[in-house]
Amino acid sequence: MEYALTATKTEARAGSYYDRIARFYDLTFKLNGYGRSLDQYLENHPLPVSRGARILDAGCGTGLLTLALLRAIRFPVSITALDLSSTSINAARKSLYYSSGRKRDVTFTQGNLLSLPFADESIDLVVTSGALEYVPLADGLAEMARVIAPGGHLLHLPIHPSVAGTFLEILFRFKSHPPGEVFSKTEQHFRIVHQYKFPPPQAIGWSKTAILAQKV
Repeated sequence: MEYALTATKTEARAGSYYDRIARFYDLTFKLNGYGRSLDQYLENHPLPVSRGARILDAGCGTGLLTLALLRAIRFPVSITALDLSSTSINAARKSLYYSSGRKRDVTFTQGNLLSLPFADESIDLVVTSGALEYVPLADGLAEMARVIAPGGHLLHLPIHPSVAGTFLEILFRFKSHPPGEVFSKTEQHFRIVHQYKFPPPQAIGWSKTAILAQKV
């Protein structure tokens, strides 16, 4: 089955907006230590994947999470980095070119979070950060659950309510989902393995948490 590259009006606006601000977005999250925080989290919480795993970074943006995956996973895997913004994908591809690690493990594709171009149960791990805030939460989680194989995992880094979160909402034109809704909608498809709160000194902890869940 093929899935069309279509978008809701909200997503289309977001894709166009990120086409314009990709460089600013990338610089913002590099300066606030986002990548270093991801490295520490992934070092302390190894991802539940094995050699050859099929991984999707859904809403990869400029590739900060994609690169963190490459640094953390020390064996060959197959990572697809997907985003609606072609400019963000180009920025991610350029960052990968200048990074160390197994560049051949990563492929890029432009696509819609609500209509992922993958067969049912074909992905072992989906990671996503800053993407579900642009779509109806139930629809986004259902589509991710569709492509994840039984026993596979979802690593979601949602925005939580805070002053920093509100600032990011205004800056990047998204709307965070209430934590209770995030948990309840996630548990419709997954078993939550853990929730991680980043240490307060880390800038990422001002706005984000990490939720690892397994498809049931």
